[in-house]
Amino acid sequence: MRDFQLPGRSTVFAQNGMCATSHPLAAKVAVQILESGGNAVDAAIAGAVLLGICEPMMTGIGGDCFVLVKPVGEDRVVALNGSGRAPAALRAETMRAEGHKTVPLRSAQAVTIPGAIDAFCRLSRDWGKIGLKASLAPAIYYAESGVPVAPRTTFDWVELEPELKGDARKHYLFNGKPPRPGQLFQAPKQAEVLRRISMQGRSGFYEGEVAEDMVNSLNALGGVHSLDDFAATACDYVEPISGSYKGVDLIEQPPNGQGATAILMNNILSHFDLPAMDPFGAQRAHIEAEAAKLAYDARNRFIADANHTTRLEHMLSGETAKKLAALIDPKRAMTGPAAVSEAVHKDTIYITVVDKDLMSVSLIYSIFHGFGSGLATNKFGILFQNRGAGFTLEEGHANEAIGGKRPMHTIIPAMLQKDGRVFMPFGVMGGAYQPNGHSRFLTNLVDYEMHPQAAIDAPRSFSDVDGMQVERGYSDKTRQELSDLGHTVVEPVMPIGGAQAILIDHENGVLEGASDPRKDGCALGY
Repeated sequence: MRDFQLPGRSTVFAQNGMCATSHPLAAKVAVQILESGGNAVDAAIAGAVLLGICEPMMTGIGGDCFVLVKPVGEDRVVALNGSGRAPAALRAETMRAEGHKTVPLRSAQAVTIPGAIDAFCRLSRDWGKIGLKASLAPAIYYAESGVPVAPRTTFDWVELEPELKGDARKHYLFNGKPPRPGQLFQAPKQAEVLRRISMQGRSGFYEGEVAEDMVNSLNALGGVHSLDDFAATACDYVEPISGSYKGVDLIEQPPNGQGATAILMNNILSHFDLPAMDPFGAQRAHIEAEAAKLAYDARNRFIADANHTTRLEHMLSGETAKKLAALIDPKRAMTGPAAVSEAVHKDTIYITVVDKDLMSVSLIYSIFHGFGSGLATNKFGILFQNRGAGFTLEEGHANEAIGGKRPMHTIIPAMLQKDGRVFMPFGVMGGAYQPNGHSRFLTNLVDYEMHPQAAIDAPRSFSDVDGMQVERGYSDKTRQELSDLGHTVVEPVMPIGGAQAILIDHENGVLEGASDPRKDGCALGY
């Protein structure tokens, strides 16, 4: 139990249904869907799409999603890959010839076809109860009437305002400026798009006037996208992957998602006595950082479009983890590690919902960097993701940018299972940090016996291209010790990620919700 004399959050308990996500309005809407007869899938879609209005720099209908679903009365987990592909005409050699070493972040070249809407339509049809029209109704209402901009959302909007270009500034700024807390953000053009989707299904987005607006806008910005690219977009059901850590199974999405990175990192950490280390001390943070460097190096080498990933079993092998663990010096940070990511970012939304029948949904939905590519359509103001920046331009690499491929993807929903039974859907936002975040959350639970809320509240660190980001929750003593170990310690400008989780207490028939104070959101139940 937390110390009630200190700032913090209490766990939220409920019996009939629960949602945990990064904005209270989205959590409220999801619970209302449950109360009105919808199931966890209906509620998750409603909350996720609304988050595109509540946190437009984090997600939107121009983005991708990945989803894990535990059906009613079953212990299996269904995985849906809602990530889009590069336009057919995209070529890495063209960008190399133009002098680029990486895919330009804020350009039409980085824009892959949005996959989330196709996934939501499929998810609703296959697993929902009340239909897509009912799930989209709240987002349509709030897009028209407006949402008061929340404090953390305002902070992000101000930080990311310079990334907005051209038509995006018209649709996402207030007289050329970011909003103040409490100002109403309205997106009536997006409401129109959502209304078409609710009536026509995926064709309301991938065909006709909306698709033409997207293609014309991208081509005017130098893109090579076509109406055929949009019409051909299709999500895929895939087989989840999993790895066991001290009796708890971590269930992840397979490539092109980076979930295997979290499993590999856990396998590396299993070779160290974490419980003997201070959970908030330098030694634990050091070992975790070194494990992450090695696991992310493997990710950058191997993970790509599923049809191009050939070393997945190698990444998941216990022998691979054992050999990598032997490379870690407990007393010194490795020098010159491979870059964690070509394109570090911390922008995404995550939502988890569990209903009265224990259908569980773990859903993550993103436009990649803050405000995605920074580019939007002229007419409807649809922000384009820049997922193409997840490709490499290295010739012959499995993840080389080629038309029709899916890029390596950072967003990964997760579930925890014990003795074959799902007991917790969870997710950690934060771009490249996510596998590290999954590993830290799990080791907080298993090695330090923290409740999910405490595991989320705990301070975070992450080594990326800017050095070892160490949140202010760590002591000055720990910072100095990390520096003495050879880490370049820096204080992050923004908090590291944000997490949400719902613990299913099967014994008592109670749901326990946990939500990250680093975001504006909460867990709500009924």
